[in-house]
Amino acid sequence: MYTNICKHCRKVFKSRVKQYTCGACENTDNLFFDAIYDYLKKYPNSNAIQISEALGISSYEVIQYMSEGRLSVSRGRFEKL
Repeated sequence: MYTNICKHCRKVFKSRVKQYTCGACENTDNLFFDAIYDYLKKYPNSNAIQISEALGISSYEVIQYMSEGRLSVSRGRFEKL
């Protein structure tokens, strides 16, 4: 059993696998990720600040998706700041 902390609401919860979001925030997290993914398809060499300004999502959250392994570098380079 893992003790996890939700990255959106900071709620502490337990699960069998390591998770970054609780059940209540999972939909929000998926919406953010889909928006970032769609933006990167349209503008592939964007950095975290450009994504943040365009979508209204904090640059920290964009970088968190990188560290979670949900976003990866395919071509070019990804500049954190």
